[in-house]
Amino acid sequence: MKKFLAVILMLFALQNFVYAEDVLLENSNNIFEEVTIEENATEEVVSGHTLYEKIMAIQAKEVTDLDTPNFLLDEILIKEFKSGIIENVELYGSIRSDLDVDIYDDDTDTNYRFSTIHTGVRGKFRGSKTYYETMFRLNGQHDQPFLRYMMGNMYIANKSIPHHTVIFGSSRTPTGKEGGMSVHTIPFVARSQISRNIGNVRKFGLRVQGSYDLIDYDLGGYSSDTYWQSFFPGGEFTGWVNLKPLGKTDGKYGKLDIGGGISTGQNDTNYFISGAYVGYEYKKFFADFEWSSANGYNSSKCITTKHADGFYTTVGYKLTPKLHVLARYDEFRPDKNIPDDKRREYTAGLNWYIKGQGLKVMLNYVFCQNDKFKDSHRIILGTQILL
Repeated sequence: MKKFLAVILMLFALQNFVYAEDVLLENSNNIFEEVTIEENATEEVVSGHTLYEKIMAIQAKEVTDLDTPNFLLDEILIKEFKSGIIENVELYGSIRSDLDVDIYDDDTDTNYRFSTIHTGVRGKFRGSKTYYETMFRLNGQHDQPFLRYMMGNMYIANKSIPHHTVIFGSSRTPTGKEGGMSVHTIPFVARSQISRNIGNVRKFGLRVQGSYDLIDYDLGGYSSDTYWQSFFPGGEFTGWVNLKPLGKTDGKYGKLDIGGGISTGQNDTNYFISGAYVGYEYKKFFADFEWSSANGYNSSKCITTKHADGFYTTVGYKLTPKLHVLARYDEFRPDKNIPDDKRREYTAGLNWYIKGQGLKVMLNYVFCQNDKFKDSHRIILGTQILL
């Protein structure tokens, strides 16, 4: 496996084949998170300057933090400058692909697709705590013009205030817990129904993220525009607060998160979204629950006046640090005025973190049970590579 991984990384490095995703600040209040180096990785290997030495350093990394995406080629695709306003520039990238088998009563469809093909550049301004990022999405959507959809993250962030990050520009808003997470850290191949229908959206604005032992928060004012369709069609406030009651116990009793937030604004129509989240992790066990209700919403899919709600709950177990098994129940009502239109998904998953989030394989089985449509089964094999 190590020799195979080294060959793959060498080919990627030599070709500069870089695809990327918006992982800089999503699901984390710390920009440019460092991956953990395993203890037996010597300083000589980690600090090697030749391409071969750097690839060996990548092999030596043992990634334990799965909450933050780690890039396999972060030490190769970075350029330091000795003078000028820019201190460094880093190329980064990701490829996510899915092999999807949909099984109906009388039919079976098989599809293979690249769900994300993104590329970007990020870095730091000299002599300051100010950072920048620009990210492009290269996997076009059939319902969006390619050039307009291509513009993803585009912002400047400053960390001069202790425990805080101030961001100005276009970034993913915390519309729900999972809706505000990077696609690279969600536990299944696809987001939950409330996340992919109500959340999962970027807006342009000014936001402040705070992180302490017992509380995290993310508060921002934005333009209600999505996909650069118009200039300030209305304003939006989106905020999320997360309490960490066990934050000062050093993990003795596990990790407990209790959060909630709202998103409200105006874009042709008024909309208001509220949500709540509880997550707990103890040793090898983890579980969470999230609920969301929308009196109209402005998501990446559409702007609508419909009243929708839904929830999901997940349980999981770490068979090994790299192999996790998990299950989820997911329910969504796209319109509460139509009571007999509930959409339920039962998902079982197996995740193999070969190199943390930087290189992983996911296997999902999903049973889809709908009031107004035929029930179906899905088997999804997903892969993820962060470069």
